Amino acid sequence: MDEADFKTLLAPLPVSWWEADGGQKVVDSGGGAFADERTARRFLEALRADRDGSSGAPEGGPYQACFEGRTFDVNWAARHAGSGRQCSRGVAVEVSGRPEENPYAAFADLTPAAAFVRDATGRYLWANHAYAHLYGTTRDAVIGRHLADVDEPGDVTRFLALDREVLTGGRPVRHTLAYRRPDGSSGQAAGYRFPVRWAGRRCVAGIYVDVTDSVRALEQRRRAEEDLRTLRDHSGLLCVRLSADGRVGEAGTAVADLLRIRLPELIGVPADSLLARTPERGALHRIWDDLAGGRRRSARAAAVLVDKDSGLRRVRVHLSAVPGASERVSGVWAVMTHVGLRQEAQPPLTATQVRILALLAAGRSNADIAGTLHLSRQTVDYHLSRLRDRLGAATRPALVARAYVLGILSPQAWPPRSATAAHPLSPV
Repeated sequence: MDEADFKTLLAPLPVSWWEADGGQKVVDSGGGAFADERTARRFLEALRADRDGSSGAPEGGPYQACFEGRTFDVNWAARHAGSGRQCSRGVAVEVSGRPEENPYAAFADLTPAAAFVRDATGRYLWANHAYAHLYGTTRDAVIGRHLADVDEPGDVTRFLALDREVLTGGRPVRHTLAYRRPDGSSGQAAGYRFPVRWAGRRCVAGIYVDVTDSVRALEQRRRAEEDLRTLRDHSGLLCVRLSADGRVGEAGTAVADLLRIRLPELIGVPADSLLARTPERGALHRIWDDLAGGRRRSARAAAVLVDKDSGLRRVRVHLSAVPGASERVSGVWAVMTHVGLRQEAQPPLTATQVRILALLAAGRSNADIAGTLHLSRQTVDYHLSRLRDRLGAATRPALVARAYVLGILSPQAWPPRSATAAHPLSPV
């Protein structure tokens, strides 16, 4: 059989053969193990790296070598040519199929998690499509190349150190690492590195998930929450977040100070226990039912708060529902404004007494008030006397002023009206 017949025989077989000169430069090669000459050259470069590196490949043969997930039996022997020159010839016979013929490799190749296998020197023996996508290239362009051909020098040093840690320790390592994306931006991936046997050699495998977008979203959320806490705790804004069952979930320090209670003691308290038993309380219950049931997104209402020492304050409450999963309401934010003066708990004013205060604030005389409300003069005088005692006001002007300061009358309405009547519970 001459050389031409030999080449023809090997052309369709999963075999690669070559002849190299004294400088290990390939002068002739062939066989059907590789589809193109470029892949064959990469294979020979990998073999030379094994012979010159730490893999322990013998000078002769046979020995096994792994390339791009395929295993070969290799015979590579030196010989002397004429004039004392040394050259070498070699042949490699594939003894295992491509990764696609391995069910696990086929599964790993199509998983959205990035996966790879590298030898101890940092050369890629196998990688899936997701891994190549992280670097903006293809799987075939990664396999056979060294880590230094893919990553930045700083990353190469760090990644090789992680590989050595896995090979030395002999156990999986879970971590999150940073890497450089093809567009120059930094990315983050989380996953495992672990030792594997690949074509009879100890290698390092890794499987990672790109968490760059997730980490960025979590960081943005963290900053937003920090900004909200700063606004809540240091702006003096009276704000409370109520859970879906009506309990205090979050609150600003200003609210705790207003209610004369320590902030940790306020968390978890039923919001209903902070409301005085006034007509406004029943109206707030109806508003709450609409917000919690998703029938209303926001509302404004009047309320009377009761603090730890039974003191009362009138406030305006702005309520906004917080959407949750499946279109359900996860909670309600309550922001309080127009805070009235603190007053001691006492029986609430009657509707007649509030109307008398409103007419008094409009400048009406006692006789006019009696006529408007169809009361006797003596009845009006009695109510005014009771109001002066209850509100601590000695004169008519002082009585009107106290009614406004305490939030009984609305400062936004003319003619004067009750604060509750002037601001009906209505959606924003």
